[in-house]
Amino acid sequence: MQIAHPGGNIRVSTLSNGITVLTERVDSVRSVSVGFWLKAGSRYESPQENGISHFVEHMLFKGTETRSAEDLAREMDALGGFNDAFTGRDTVCYSFKVLDEHLERAMEIQADLVLHPRFDPEDIEKEKNVVLEELKMGTDNPETFITDLFVRHFWKRHPLGQPVIGTRKTIRSFTAEALRRHHQSYYRPENLLIAASGRLDHDRFAGLAERLLGGLRPGGVAPCAEPPAPSAPLILRSRRSLQQVHVCLGAPSVPAADPRRYAVVLLNAILGVGMSSRLFQNIRERLGLAYAIFSELLTYDDAGMIGIYASTSADTARRLLEAVMAEIRRLKQEPPPASELALAREATKAAILLSLESTTSRMGHLARQWLSYRRFYTVEETAAALDRVTPEQIQEEARLSFRTGSIGLAVLGRVSEAGIGPADLEC
Repeated sequence: MQIAHPGGNIRVSTLSNGITVLTERVDSVRSVSVGFWLKAGSRYESPQENGISHFVEHMLFKGTETRSAEDLAREMDALGGFNDAFTGRDTVCYSFKVLDEHLERAMEIQADLVLHPRFDPEDIEKEKNVVLEELKMGTDNPETFITDLFVRHFWKRHPLGQPVIGTRKTIRSFTAEALRRHHQSYYRPENLLIAASGRLDHDRFAGLAERLLGGLRPGGVAPCAEPPAPSAPLILRSRRSLQQVHVCLGAPSVPAADPRRYAVVLLNAILGVGMSSRLFQNIRERLGLAYAIFSELLTYDDAGMIGIYASTSADTARRLLEAVMAEIRRLKQEPPPASELALAREATKAAILLSLESTTSRMGHLARQWLSYRRFYTVEETAAALDRVTPEQIQEEARLSFRTGSIGLAVLGRVSEAGIGPADLEC
């Protein structure tokens, strides 16, 4: 077992089979949060098996070779802990949180869940109905639907644009054989990271991981994919039953580890994060055009997007879009005042600090840093990098992202009444 010491309370080990183990010791708490992170997800799926990563995630909670689904739930509940899971476009995570005294038992349960799924055909058929209902739920939610629709067309003809949940056709097609094949290919040491944060000893935890996971053999699929090329779609989707028109606008941005990321984070903060942002203050508060309006960043190893979402009435949709584009043009034409940048910088720092107040958040932060950077940035390092961003860099990032011909738009609702067209995206 090779052990590296990045410094502070963070430790990194490599198990005998290549699995990476990260821990952060936090002595001020009694809990431990652990995540089994896998390099898998919808961007690594063929169109014929789109959604299989998400479906496998569901099925892992349906029982193992020695435990039923009820056994898994009861045993974790008996420890006073809880577990969770999510599937993303490039990551799958299974996590749990327990008191430190129950860590070993919880790890045994979680390792069994992740490594030895049953994939019972009868359970698979039942779960298809559950996932199809989840798909319907997303379709019925206008914000979820329009965002997924936009991303699908923004990275069109690339797996990164595929929906995480899959489609009705692919979900119905999954078999026990296909699920086992996927599990055997991706649930391998080269794709697996174990991260933990809380009251724990690294060496003992790494030894426990070695005992439970060291027998997993390498040899699965090492996911790789060509970088996606962004598009600038214009999608007008009619749904007359909606009372509002839902708008999703987006433009290319930097990948997760790009050195320009700090300027992009602050650009996003100024534009549409929080109640002091330009979108909130000028479009909701001053113009009264929307209740919900915000911007966000999506970042991956080789791609990024800055997006804006808003909803409003059909008769004010074009006016809202004009106001959004005016804010984008203003960011391109002049640097933000130093006072506005300082406010965004301090709010971003505070959000980082507040997000690290639970062991679950710290565990996720630890894992994401390793997955994105293969190193750990302290809060002080991140704060210093944010402090170095200048107003002119914010302006430059706005110019690089928001260019006429690079901005895409999706609109859902009574689109014929909204009167929106390509000319509305010129900036």
